[in-house]
Amino acid sequence: LHVVFTGSSLLEILNAKSDLSRRAIVYEMQGFSFREYLNWNEKLSLPVLTLNNILENHLSLSVGIVDTVKVLKHFSDYLKHGYYPYYKELPALYYSKINEVVNLIVELEIPQLRGVDISYTTKIKQLLYIIAESAPFIPNVSKLSERIGISRNSLLAYLDALHDSCLTMNLQKEGSGISRLQKPDKLFLENPNLMYALSASQIDIGNVRETFFANQLRYRHKINASKESDFFIDGRYTFEVGGKNKGKQQIDGLSDAYIVADDIEYGMDNKIPLWLFGFLY
Repeated sequence: LHVVFTGSSLLEILNAKSDLSRRAIVYEMQGFSFREYLNWNEKLSLPVLTLNNILENHLSLSVGIVDTVKVLKHFSDYLKHGYYPYYKELPALYYSKINEVVNLIVELEIPQLRGVDISYTTKIKQLLYIIAESAPFIPNVSKLSERIGISRNSLLAYLDALHDSCLTMNLQKEGSGISRLQKPDKLFLENPNLMYALSASQIDIGNVRETFFANQLRYRHKINASKESDFFIDGRYTFEVGGKNKGKQQIDGLSDAYIVADDIEYGMDNKIPLWLFGFLY
């Protein structure tokens, strides 16, 4: 459980994957979905929903769930402390424990297992803080590498290691190739709890929303940064994520396009509550 939910030692497993594959099944287990968090806390048995079901029947699904539990209050709590199951052990020390794991990965595991110069770890942690505090982060790798004082390729290798260790999600736009030395088009921390743990006082709510959506979708779906909007899923669906008053201008004229809105219990037509995407696993 320590490996699965903290990310610690995940790089060791990835480095040894070819050898392990002959003797064991290797898989990645996601942290709690919003659905699992509700079931765990409220002793419920809310079912998993498919993406197609949400897109086609989100109003009736939302009504059934909201009649069972006060989702918006629980959703706000989940974003802050519900992703890693050990949040119940010592709630007051939850963020401290997350920060300990981040330090272990950045200062020890990545330098040892990916051959990254340990002298850069402080600057890389600063990069994590920047991602946590920014609006959805679109990296300028050349400027970042100059600012940090390392080569472009070294920075890209480090970003790849952060992604592999489940500290970040590095998204490419649709149609992009896949390469360890390819610049990400968008950078997110892996989940909203990491954002609050690293920089609780400077959180950008738009980043929180997009981080949650990306985290919940990436487990079972192909996710890219969209050229026209926020996200492009499974090579077909376009999603624009925002607050309850988010308009449809950015998806006008696009097929299979949806608004994902925070702070609403129910949606209408192609406007869907953000929290409902927490029921995908």
